[in-house]
Amino acid sequence: MRASEKIALIDRIARELESRYDYREIDAYLGEFGIATPHPWNNWDNKKEYSKSHLYSEPADQIIRIAEDLDFENLHSRLGISPPPQCWAETTRFRLFISHIAKDKDKATRLRDCLLSNEISGFVAHEDIDATLEWQLEIERALYTMDALLAFHTKGFKDSYWAQQEVGFALGRGVKIISFKLDEDPTGFISKHQALARRNRTAEQIATEVDALLLNDPLTSTKLRLAKGNNQLDDDIPF
Repeated sequence: MRASEKIALIDRIARELESRYDYREIDAYLGEFGIATPHPWNNWDNKKEYSKSHLYSEPADQIIRIAEDLDFENLHSRLGISPPPQCWAETTRFRLFISHIAKDKDKATRLRDCLLSNEISGFVAHEDIDATLEWQLEIERALYTMDALLAFHTKGFKDSYWAQQEVGFALGRGVKIISFKLDEDPTGFISKHQALARRNRTAEQIATEVDALLLNDPLTSTKLRLAKGNNQLDDDIPF
C-alpha cells in the first residue's frame, strides 16, 4: 500500500468511527485490535482527529484489518489493497510471488526454499495455500501484497492463462518482475527485458542472483534491505 493510500484509508476509518461511536467506545474498539489510546479525550476537538492520532503509527496490514471489520464496500478492488495470504501474515521478509505452472511446482518450491536464507519469502501457490482456505482468494491476496514477482518460464508457461494473468497483475501494479528462463523465452510485455538464464547453475546459485537483482533495483532494494535488517541476529545473544 502506498503512503497516500494508507493516509486516505485512515481518514475514512476515522470518519466512520466518529459517526458510529463516542470516545469511550472508540477506545474499546481500537483496544480490540491491540491499539492503546493514552491521549486524554479533552485534548481533542473531535473524534475524527482523536481516532487518526492513534492510527497513523499502525502498520498497513492492521489498517486493512480494521477497514475490513468496518465492512467498507469494495475495499480491495477500489484501493487495490488486501491483507496478505496466510503464509505471509506474520512475515517481515521480502515477499516474492513465484509464478509457475502446476507440473513444475517442485522446482518452484526448491527455489523458494533456497531464497529463505536471503530473507526472501517466496509464495508458491500449489504449496503455500492451506487446504481449508479458498485458493483463488489466497492467490489474489499474494498478488496484491507481493513486493516482486518471479516468472518461472518452464515449458507451457506462456500457454497458461493463470500464469499470464499473474504476470499481467504484476505489470498493472508496477512491481519488479524477474523472468527466470528454463525452457521458454518470456513472451508479451516482459519479453523486452533480459531473462535470468538457468544454464547449469544450482537453485542456491540462482537464489543468490535473484537476491542480487532485487538488492540492485530501485523498486525493491529498500524493502529487501529492511527485511534483512529486521531479521538480523543480535550478536549479544549467546548461541
